[in-house]
Amino acid sequence: MAHDDTSGTDLVAADSSHAAHPTASPGTAVIATDAFENPGFPPHRPRVTDENPKREKRAQRTVYTLFYLSILGSVWAIAAYMLFPMEGNDVGAVRLNNMFFGLGATLALLGIGFGVVHWGKAVMTDVELVDERHPIGGSAETQAAAVKVFQDADRESGFTRRSVIRNSLIGALIAFPLPAVVLFRGFAPQDELPVELLSHTMWQKGTRLALDPSGAPIKASDVTIGSAFHVIPEGLQDMGHGRLEEKAKAAVLLMRLNPTELNELPERADWSYNGIVAYSKICTHVGCPVALYEQHTHHLLCPCHQSQFDVANHCEVIFGPAARPLPQLPITVDDEGYLVAQSDFTEPVGPSFWERS
Repeated sequence: MAHDDTSGTDLVAADSSHAAHPTASPGTAVIATDAFENPGFPPHRPRVTDENPKREKRAQRTVYTLFYLSILGSVWAIAAYMLFPMEGNDVGAVRLNNMFFGLGATLALLGIGFGVVHWGKAVMTDVELVDERHPIGGSAETQAAAVKVFQDADRESGFTRRSVIRNSLIGALIAFPLPAVVLFRGFAPQDELPVELLSHTMWQKGTRLALDPSGAPIKASDVTIGSAFHVIPEGLQDMGHGRLEEKAKAAVLLMRLNPTELNELPERADWSYNGIVAYSKICTHVGCPVALYEQHTHHLLCPCHQSQFDVANHCEVIFGPAARPLPQLPITVDDEGYLVAQSDFTEPVGPSFWERS
């Protein structure tokens, strides 16, 4: 018998049944003689709700009360969104809306969370189980065993038997997503179709191109080769309600290239003016601002997800996740030499999914 000088454990040579590898040399594989035994489960400690029916009833009331509070929170979130509208540029109204809507959504989520946890800890059957590993199979016996598992889970949880808890949970789960539905629908005006609004911008025939944010109109003679301007429709800076929404759709990048380097599509031959082109600033991936222009390569870069567009070739996508070129704004000059739009964009601006409407 060998002896481990470090641990003091007696070691014996393992027979062939204990060998990890059949080719191991005799006498090199050892097993410990003092291996511990499986201690099994500790004695079961009954909960207060297991021994006292009144405490069990109280726990049940606590669970469905939490679920009802979750429903109340969902309803309050919807009501708060309508009672404290975000109108204009009033920061105070935004804060009140966010605070009261957030409190309702928080109560809705915490009510479900705490209710489910308390249900599992205080009401469901409290037993210790061992989940034995077994081969995966689809035999009739396996399917019957799976059905029994669900039946046992239903019996132990009381999901079918405790109708008040079950119905209050179902109600809370139904009510919980409703504030999100109202919130996302509220991103668009309530009395107009969002798809129609997103398909058109402030640009129209004769609208002058103006610098962002000053609103000063731009003359073609002021745009030099290699320059780039952030552009908005003239008059946008004077708008009150809805100004930011309109800017988010109508923002444009204006650049001037050497006309010999500009490869225009035949149907867009008259959309530029002496090498000056205008493209939507809103990335066609997820709507981020395309704000970086590389003069030497004529590339536009979206810094959010690295989409790149080639201005010299009708802003086609040359890299990144964007699915289509940036929409081009047809431009020309008026009698005073100022750059003006020939029309609105001929396609929706922004993320490509708006085209699927």
